[in-house]
Amino acid sequence: MALIPYSKTLYSAFKSYATNCVNIKGAVRNLTSKQLVYSEFGDPLHVVKYRECQVPPLGSQEVLVRMLAAPVNPADINTIQGKYPVKVNLPCVPGNEGVGIVEEVGKEVSRICPGNKVIVTKPVQGTWRDIAIFNKDVLRVVPDSLGTVEAATLTVNPCTAYRMLSDFKPVKDGLVVIQNGANSACGQNVIQICKAWGIKNINIVRNRPEINELKKYLECLGATYVLTEEELRSTNIFKEKKIDKPSLALNCVGGKSSLEMLRHLQHSGCMVTYGGMSRDPVSIPTSAFIFKNLSFFGFWMTAWNEKADLVQKDEMINEIISLMCEAKLKSPVHQMVKFENFQEALQNALTVKGYTGCKYILDFTKTC
Repeated sequence: MALIPYSKTLYSAFKSYATNCVNIKGAVRNLTSKQLVYSEFGDPLHVVKYRECQVPPLGSQEVLVRMLAAPVNPADINTIQGKYPVKVNLPCVPGNEGVGIVEEVGKEVSRICPGNKVIVTKPVQGTWRDIAIFNKDVLRVVPDSLGTVEAATLTVNPCTAYRMLSDFKPVKDGLVVIQNGANSACGQNVIQICKAWGIKNINIVRNRPEINELKKYLECLGATYVLTEEELRSTNIFKEKKIDKPSLALNCVGGKSSLEMLRHLQHSGCMVTYGGMSRDPVSIPTSAFIFKNLSFFGFWMTAWNEKADLVQKDEMINEIISLMCEAKLKSPVHQMVKFENFQEALQNALTVKGYTGCKYILDFTKTC
């Protein structure tokens, strides 16, 4: 499905539409938001409902945004199921990420103007709606040149990849990185950032009929090596000195996959776990602690955001945007889904398709 890129023409069309719903003083009148909402936790296909509601008047520190796109992330699904460690008040509009165009701003809002392209920087703001009012503090202006999909998916996976490559080992000094789930959305970001930073990387994926095509795709992104889980068990790339053993392992699978990775870690290396797609626990041999001095950490982007200062956040976001605008960091494989077909996106996210690295993104540009 082709995605309509943001342009001044598109904004003008949005502005013209919105003007019919706004009086001369800027207070919102007769403007209806199409949104998804859930009033109980459970199966997203059953509890997420479509509704339309009137948009309230704009507060002095609020911003009216017409959404362009919002992804369906695993965290979104888990939140709706009531399984994610973030508390929400019901009823709730789901969606943690998204990009849109500013329509109106409150009288106390500065640095954000109508026509700006903005992303939502804090979770649980409710991005699965075509028109939304957000507090100015949860929005960040991004360049018009930044792709819509890149902007919509910027704050979770690229930031997670960036932090894991920055905070645990000095990988820019020539260390090697290994990761499982390498074809996931985060995994694709890890590969591209490694390439941009000149870091050699080993990428583990599950075997599948189209494995050769997948390997070629990841190698084009910047993967040094791509191995199946079975190939990792018997590989000779370390014995033959084709590449140094990794010092940093990134784990989003758990179970046997994580165990196999830690077997290849350098002495005093570390493993960072940020997911558990296999739903099997991470088992660590005693020898890994005693004889290899390995370290094990967990990482959660939400927790990092709560503790980090603005300088750290700005530095990270600015570098990621720069990489994206230079085409060094592309959006993951994705499929745009019309907003009214939201159940298709939910269904795919709940099945094996949601773990193949393809991200499903709600497209609001088709609803006007």
